[in-house]
Amino acid sequence: MIYIVLVLSFLIGSIPTGYLISKTFYGIDIRQHGSGNTGATNVGRILGKKPAIITFLTDTLKGFLPVLLSKKLFPDTSIIVPVIAAFLAVAGNMWTPFLKFKGGKGVATGCGVFLGLAPAATGFSLVIFIITLAITKYVSISSITAAVSLPVFLYILDKQELLIYISLLLAVMIIWRHKSNIKKLLDKTEQKIR
Repeated sequence: MIYIVLVLSFLIGSIPTGYLISKTFYGIDIRQHGSGNTGATNVGRILGKKPAIITFLTDTLKGFLPVLLSKKLFPDTSIIVPVIAAFLAVAGNMWTPFLKFKGGKGVATGCGVFLGLAPAATGFSLVIFIITLAITKYVSISSITAAVSLPVFLYILDKQELLIYISLLLAVMIIWRHKSNIKKLLDKTEQKIR
């Protein structure tokens, strides 16, 4: 049963929501426009705020549901199964088999999994994201800053070592997925939000 839930976690995380929204309702392949990413930021730049918000919320839900499901089904396994489910959901978002293993950057799905695992620390990281975005107007900088701040808040508020370690791993993965954005920031070609 655990293995079924873990596979489902990966598959739920793998649902390419930005691609499906752009293809179904707008008749375009979002991968062929803008940055080529399927996440909410690129969807927003190409299609507008409404599909971007829907993409973000759906991607967040893709992270939250596997954690919630694993907590309900395996309440006696401490935090181990939910953490593995969380990691697999984010990995599914980043490397979806439905799009030849090319997916999103894991930010919204990562937010969803930690809303399920540690809502207070995640809430503080979201505040960091919003403040950084308001100051810089760069989603990439805000995403990286929020991802890096999460282990700090987990250390202060939660103190569960496994959560801190998985948040550090996901932060590294998110930074790695933003390597093209980091290059654009250094070249001063990264786009700001409007």
